[in-house]
Amino acid sequence: MSEQRSTIVQPAAAPNKSKGARKDANLRAAFPESPIYKGEITDEERKKIYQELALDGVVVNGNGINSFDRDFKGTTQNPIPNLEDVETGAGGLPSSPFTPNLTSPGPGSVNAADMPEYAGELPDPEFNNEFGSGMGGLISPSQTSAEISKQGTLGTYISGRSYQGSDGKA
Repeated sequence: MSEQRSTIVQPAAAPNKSKGARKDANLRAAFPESPIYKGEITDEERKKIYQELALDGVVVNGNGINSFDRDFKGTTQNPIPNLEDVETGAGGLPSSPFTPNLTSPGPGSVNAADMPEYAGELPDPEFNNEFGSGMGGLISPSQTSAEISKQGTLGTYISGRSYQGSDGKA
């Protein structure tokens, strides 16, 4: 959430000037049945709904993903990924925990099971410096998910970080 107040439903007081300012009386006259003016929706109500619908719980059967845990806790069927456990090799497996298999299945095939193991040279991940703040691109979700799942509600996040210490500092 931004560090400055953003308009959700209830706007800041309109400045008293002739041009370029909202006129609440005109808006109320134009939209008298608006749920905003009837008091049916408020900033707090919208934040609560957003927390419930976008941030909490598990999404099931949504947008081509069987399930997704928005609390970053993982399940038996869909555990939190550990990059050290990623199986690599042939048959459609990735070339590394960080890249898909870079080979072709061969002439006449579009089947990933026909892909050989990538024999080329992969860049050393230790030299992969990512842009921005954080612990870098080598940290495994299994190491960060527990802290991310402890985050509070909308408005309690730390600016520029996923959680306390995620920028590599104490």
